[in-house]
Amino acid sequence: MPEKQSERTAATVCAQAGLLPTPSATVPLAPPIWQTSAFSYPDMETMEAITAGEVAGYIYARYGLPNHLQLEQVLATLEGAEAAIVTASGMSAIAATLFALTEPGQRVVADSHVYRGTRLLLEQDLARFGVQVDFVDCGDRAAVERTLREPARLLWVDTLTNPTLRVRNLAWLGTLAHAAGALFVVDNTFATPIHCRPLTWGATLVVHSATKMLGGHHDASGGVVAGPAELVEAIRRQVVRFGGRGGAFETWLIQRGLLTLPLRAVHSSSSAFALAQRLAAHPAVQQVSYPGLPGHPEHRLAERLFKGGYGAVVAFELVGGEAAVRRFLRALRLVRFAETLGGTITTVVHPATTSHRALPPSERAALGISDGLLRLSVGLEDPEELWADLEEALLASNE
Repeated sequence: MPEKQSERTAATVCAQAGLLPTPSATVPLAPPIWQTSAFSYPDMETMEAITAGEVAGYIYARYGLPNHLQLEQVLATLEGAEAAIVTASGMSAIAATLFALTEPGQRVVADSHVYRGTRLLLEQDLARFGVQVDFVDCGDRAAVERTLREPARLLWVDTLTNPTLRVRNLAWLGTLAHAAGALFVVDNTFATPIHCRPLTWGATLVVHSATKMLGGHHDASGGVVAGPAELVEAIRRQVVRFGGRGGAFETWLIQRGLLTLPLRAVHSSSSAFALAQRLAAHPAVQQVSYPGLPGHPEHRLAERLFKGGYGAVVAFELVGGEAAVRRFLRALRLVRFAETLGGTITTVVHPATTSHRALPPSERAALGISDGLLRLSVGLEDPEELWADLEEALLASNE
């Protein structure tokens, strides 16, 4: 017969507070937060069965919590994938993928316009372990074909380049990668699965920084990789060895963010389109890059790739270069100057002095990053109020 609580000392009762079962015929409408670092076994046989994968069970937070599993199931479904793995950040997802799927002597081909964090990881870390890394402009089909004539393990691109908003042709890039025997990995952070699902266009794996649109509230960091179960399991093992799991609470916050993702993505995309049109017509703006605009070089491609909008991010270049940018940023009142994107709050950043400041001007110019370029991430504010703020700042940029 179980020992009664009243027969235990206060020290024991307090130490094990909350561990008693709480039977219920109802289920919560919101998922609980499994804020624990480990789980206990009832006996050796159960431990052995869980370790062998014969029965469901959890062991240790670094291996995965119920919150991780719930988020992975939703994200795999959104991307149309067999499986997904969630991590502590977008960069931990990228790092785990690269290290899990490459070996010394193999070769990775990446877009020369790939996300700056990915490029630094490839150049400064992966290359140190004997992996050859080559960069190519993945908007140039002939150049990609030439580069893939040599054996490659991976071809890595972003759906939309950061920060210049060029659109990559996932269909023919996937065809070229598979013909060369390479895995095709697509960072889909800017587009989200609401607007584009790269697996349907030939991608092998899809990567996201869940810190951005997926979480969407500027309050949690996370990453995800989705694709074939066999590859995802290899990446999962790498995540466990790296210690790359996020905490239960941040994972729960990202899952909560998904509740409104379709609404947020469509609203922000609609507002971004409207603002891009107005920016393109303003005399203080030299150039605008947004896939929804007919003048964008890959507008027709974007019409095929994207559904329900073209994303929340707009790139635009001010007349007057960096001096105009400084005046513009000082004049903003509603839009925030911050190195992030994809949240409820509209933010703007100056890539030449933030993410790409370490590059010499010639290399920035080759990537299309001028001193006057700004990247705007549109949130959930009223678009008319956002435009009023931007318009005032544009007037100030010319003073």
